[in-house]
Amino acid sequence: MFKSQPVPLDTVLLIITIPNVAKHNSNINNKGCDAYVKMVQAQVQAYEMDKNKIPTIAELKTEGYIKTDAKGCPNGKTVEIDSDGTVTAVASVTTP
Repeated sequence: MFKSQPVPLDTVLLIITIPNVAKHNSNINNKGCDAYVKMVQAQVQAYEMDKNKIPTIAELKTEGYIKTDAKGCPNGKTVEIDSDGTVTAVASVTTP
């Protein structure tokens, strides 16, 4: 007959910890995205005051308002600027 053995404590801790780490990582990435959107929004406003027009992301990069190697949000969303100058994070579209 099959005899059960006690589950080691470190295994139980891993089973409990791993989902929490993934949840917290997602939460951190979402908060990072919110902060990035606010920073880009501030740069859009600064650009608009300096140049009297709504910029694109490319213009913000080439004019030095944001870093040229900025890739967007840490959660994978991209940042867009609408015609009113409002910055939003949108899910990236991937093509198969």
